[in-house]
Amino acid sequence: MLASKRILLIIGGGIAAFKSLDLIRRLRERGASVTPVLTQAGEEFVTPLSVSALAGDKLYRDLFDLTDEAEMGHIELSRSADLIVVAPATADLMAKMAQGLANDLASTLLLATDTPVLAAPSMNVRMWDHPATQRNMTTLQGDGIRVIGPNEGDMACGEYGPGRMAEPMEIVAAIEAALADGPLKGKRVLVTSGPTHEPIDPVRYIANRSSGSQGTAIARALAALGAEVVFVSGPADVDPPGGVEVIRVETAQQMLEAVQAGLPADAAVFAAAVADWRVASASDSKMKKTKGGLPKLEFAENPDILATVAQMKKGRPGLVVGFAAETDDVIENATAKRKRKGCDWIVANDVSAETGIMGGAENDVTLITDEGAEDWPRMSKSQVASKLAARIADELA
Repeated sequence: MLASKRILLIIGGGIAAFKSLDLIRRLRERGASVTPVLTQAGEEFVTPLSVSALAGDKLYRDLFDLTDEAEMGHIELSRSADLIVVAPATADLMAKMAQGLANDLASTLLLATDTPVLAAPSMNVRMWDHPATQRNMTTLQGDGIRVIGPNEGDMACGEYGPGRMAEPMEIVAAIEAALADGPLKGKRVLVTSGPTHEPIDPVRYIANRSSGSQGTAIARALAALGAEVVFVSGPADVDPPGGVEVIRVETAQQMLEAVQAGLPADAAVFAAAVADWRVASASDSKMKKTKGGLPKLEFAENPDILATVAQMKKGRPGLVVGFAAETDDVIENATAKRKRKGCDWIVANDVSAETGIMGGAENDVTLITDEGAEDWPRMSKSQVASKLAARIADELA
């Protein structure tokens, strides 16, 4: 898929810059050519010689190199690639990109280009969570910048949380998706997946049997057709797909906030099995057994994410697809749900225990639209995902 593709790789100044060396190797293994641009801060983490040697190409560093300006120029360099990849995209680089600054070669290339850009953020967790960084991220996504990561985990600074740069193979998958010439190229699709966990106390929570496998398969199928996918996932049993922007959440409220932050989108697919209720006042301490009998739990209704997005007055995705997991009167209940929620399509399935569908490898669905109900034969969840993605592509064409 990457044979003969030209990648302009901008390496920012963060500890994750060492991963860029493996990224270059992985890209070249797949037939891509890599032109590296190393920032001054990036040179503190990787050497120009190692980057140039692995890329097999000249390394660019200085905006005011008059020889390069005469031979190619930063304008031509910024537009000669099929994709510009910023990895690591530090907080400083992201701020420059969001504000349109151009005071070094990397930021000037990014401002002068009309080539698609993919950024792989990497920074300390506090920097990532800072409102300024989140504002910049929103701006960049609104400008059409694709984003992969960041991942959650241990950091070189000793802290833990979101901020780790995506792994090289995850970035490769995102590059392949960005360069895919499928029918959804240029379209942004939001997908929710997995269960939500609603805390009772620090130990216990309310959940369901959703594995997240169907939502994951849908996100992967959409990305394979060239879509830019924002994947909002609860605590699923399966790993998220590569090549998509992953936002991990725990609760229904967190999922709603992540969905709202992920908009606008051309389409949204709500495959997550969101808990309908939560404990109104979750305990801060573990609840203990007492002689007074069972504890009394007061429940509150969770936000209706599907209805909230489907009924938006402004910024509603052009196509909103919901899922209806039913155990009785599947078609009738799902048809009523589509009208009640205000979504365009509902994918209905029977999740009775004997079907083995919830948490299983197969699905048996009916697609309900304003034209009626269309029964699909029982097939693997990957096949369901591919068929649904193809239908979405036709609808958005």
